[in-house]
Amino acid sequence: MSKNICLITLVILGCFASNYVLAQSLQLPDPNATNLKCSIGRKVGVTDIKITYNSPAVRGREGSIWGTNVVPYGFTVLGFGSNVESPWRAGADECTTIEFSTDVSIQGQVLPAGKYAFFIAVYPDSCVLIFNKNIQEWGSYFYDKGLDVLRVKTVQEKNSSSTTERLEYRFEHQTNHGVIINLNWEKWSIPIPIEVDYLATTLASIKSQMSGGIGFDPPSLQAAADWCLSNNVNLDQATIWITSATDPNLGGVTNFGALKTKSGLLKLAGKTAEADLTMNQAIDNATSIELHGYGRQLLGEKKISEALAIFEKNYKKNEGRWPTAVGMMRGLSAKGNYPEALKYAKIALTQAPDDVNKKNLEASIKTLASGKGI
Repeated sequence: MSKNICLITLVILGCFASNYVLAQSLQLPDPNATNLKCSIGRKVGVTDIKITYNSPAVRGREGSIWGTNVVPYGFTVLGFGSNVESPWRAGADECTTIEFSTDVSIQGQVLPAGKYAFFIAVYPDSCVLIFNKNIQEWGSYFYDKGLDVLRVKTVQEKNSSSTTERLEYRFEHQTNHGVIINLNWEKWSIPIPIEVDYLATTLASIKSQMSGGIGFDPPSLQAAADWCLSNNVNLDQATIWITSATDPNLGGVTNFGALKTKSGLLKLAGKTAEADLTMNQAIDNATSIELHGYGRQLLGEKKISEALAIFEKNYKKNEGRWPTAVGMMRGLSAKGNYPEALKYAKIALTQAPDDVNKKNLEASIKTLASGKGI
């Protein structure tokens, strides 16, 4: 009997213990916590970047953040049961994480796609950015340098004129090829320069998508082929895509954009006669806006005679409707025939659909009337 009582007592105590642990793990976060949970992301080209962090505040500690027990320099034993030398957690509370959907480069070194714990070893005049595999740890208390995937150096900027009260990550100076992520806090800004291989990652994404259902969709085939033509990559496959997109037996499209793309790819393949025939068909199928845009493109390429011919065709085909007179103005001005350009500018002014176009044409008329080109 006594053995049964002991067994029951142990079971009850075990239940209490497990419930206590469960209660601790499910503890409600303090709504008055001083550190804010934050998440910020950005798409660079086709690369998704996401940062999750906790944001501490300066709270009157200006001048006592960097190189103190708030953010120690270098690697420090943080205590609380941890006996390893650790870098700063690049935020507060749980470890900061950063994830990339494709491979990226940082200071010329490749970081594979994935999710990483992000730490910074801070020094007075430089910082070491650390990307680590262990994304589960609390802060950097149990940091393991053996799990580092990449370390790179960066140089912080110091601003004496203003203070960032709450730590924040900002995406700045973005292009298709990269972005600088700045960690801003107090008077420091720590840059994290991210570069992506725009052509390789975008092409890989397009190929992956085109292997699915949209690989049967003519507009998608057209868009994929046009991107390849614009970036001069994957031209053989792009030609297959645009041929499928425009094939009447496959329900293809024969609009201006599709045929223009096909013509461009044929020309690059050395099939000049077929390219010219396809471009003539594209011009015949074009709207007035599409022809106007094509003429502007030719002007940008310094093909003035070809551009004027397109503007003239557009004006005649569409019986002088907007914006064909604008095209005539631009083509004749590029040719140096300012009096004729002025005549068409005045016609276009009477057709202007809004105040923005009207003001632009009034400025063009003034310029042409003074004997200068636009």
